[in-house]
Amino acid sequence: MHNPSEQNFIQQLSIDCVIFGYHQKQLQVLVNKLNFNGNFWALPGGFVFQNEDIDKAANRILQERTGISEIYLDQFYVFGNATRNNLNFIDELIALNPHMSIDEKSNKVEYEWFTRRFISIGYYALVDIRKVVPQKTDLDESIHWINIKDLPSMIIDHNDIVLKALESLRVNVDEKRLAFNLLSETFTMKEAQELYEAIFDKPFARNNFQKKILDLDILDRLEKKFTGAANKAPFLYRLKK
Repeated sequence: MHNPSEQNFIQQLSIDCVIFGYHQKQLQVLVNKLNFNGNFWALPGGFVFQNEDIDKAANRILQERTGISEIYLDQFYVFGNATRNNLNFIDELIALNPHMSIDEKSNKVEYEWFTRRFISIGYYALVDIRKVVPQKTDLDESIHWINIKDLPSMIIDHNDIVLKALESLRVNVDEKRLAFNLLSETFTMKEAQELYEAIFDKPFARNNFQKKILDLDILDRLEKKFTGAANKAPFLYRLKK
């Protein structure tokens, strides 16, 4: 693995990605556990090359972590408090992993590179969870989908980044037609309602929800979905092209 300080990255700038998926009526977030002694969890992220557009860097990071290229991606916030840095996290990491001594000159350079103030650009992605094959990096012990309500304590301010991403998703979900990126290409109105309820963590009245969604005029109604059950078959919908 190449040391970050030796690569042509923009210093003190990072990208952190909140990758949302949806499974079994629950909103999920992709998080990785770092391959060190200690319980260190983090959002997928990375750095930006000097000659790389910010959005292209985010797409590169997301493709490396999900194995797919067609991803809805939105920049939602810049995290830039003057006190924001990796110092406490790195010091705790070193304390639990004595082999990571900073006595050697090369390690000291990396320590200084990582513990400066970092500005992070936050992106969230909405993916069809069934198409994603989560990808580990050299620094990861594992990478998992975890229910947003059950996220572990993560490094630095990554839990706050998830909360900010969820807030942005909720604000923009109708205007940008975001939610349907989490469903399959065709879906029933009930499936759409269950997704909205997972995003907003509250129930919606069926008739009011259906009227609200249809009034957006963003869906095409298709044939009915026959399930073989005795109850009335629901219509299928998909986003208008």
